[in-house]
Amino acid sequence: MQGPVVWSDVAWLVAISIAAWFAMIALARRDFTVGALRLVVPLVFGVWLIVSWQLVVVGFNVVPILLPPPTQVAYQLTTQAATLWDDFRQTFLKAALAGFAMGCLLGFLVAVLTDRVPFLQRGLLPLGNMVSAVPIVGVAPIMVMWFGFDWQSKAAVIVVMTFFPMLINTIAGLNASDHMSRDLMRSYGSSYWQTFFMLRLPAALPFIFNALKINSTLALIGAIVAEFFGSHTVGLGFRISTEAGRNGFDVVWAAIAVAAVAGSAFYGLLALIERQLTFWHPSYKSRHNRA
Repeated sequence: MQGPVVWSDVAWLVAISIAAWFAMIALARRDFTVGALRLVVPLVFGVWLIVSWQLVVVGFNVVPILLPPPTQVAYQLTTQAATLWDDFRQTFLKAALAGFAMGCLLGFLVAVLTDRVPFLQRGLLPLGNMVSAVPIVGVAPIMVMWFGFDWQSKAAVIVVMTFFPMLINTIAGLNASDHMSRDLMRSYGSSYWQTFFMLRLPAALPFIFNALKINSTLALIGAIVAEFFGSHTVGLGFRISTEAGRNGFDVVWAAIAVAAVAGSAFYGLLALIERQLTFWHPSYKSRHNRA
């Protein structure tokens, strides 16, 4: 820190924090029946967090290299919009989405194959636990050597990261239907695939969406980290690494903000699709009643 403490900003911080605290308590007690209105409390909390960040940095004269104020980050978001858009397109739209789709689809298909060939389950699941323990920093350089510096190597890293969560969750979901329901399907003379599509796959949807939501965060993290080990002159990971090396931490925070918004939006989209497809499931109904 440098310079004297600006006590007026500290007073504003205390006053705003107290007001936001009581506002969030009052809002949390209200029963919002409309889905969009449920975002009021986290929105108020987010605004309070950003305002507090600004007041703390300005009031205590925090050096920008340690923590830039939100206004400076917002300035970089506007002035570097074209560059950050190219980074977002390279990291998220190309690498993260491609690796996410391939890893999840491959994991699902292998899970179905494993369900048909039981001995694969005893061989693949221990291997999945072992691969899950491998750090991404060990896989990323190898993939860069194999697939080059473009988005394909990042997508390959994401495939490795997302394959086994989808595999394990899908196998668990396919085994989630109860034996009485399976016996009923067999009593009607249903084939394996009729039972699969009419009973077992619907019962597995909560498990599959759980893997999709987990993989949505893993995909973006994997793409950004993989870009640290080799990338063209574009990408969120490349931007973070480069700007951190020359102390441009306001741009670093701007890139982090872009990644956070993209990851949250992607997760929210999957959660919305899950709600539309699994509204009938008892687990969703119990969560809805508690909410």
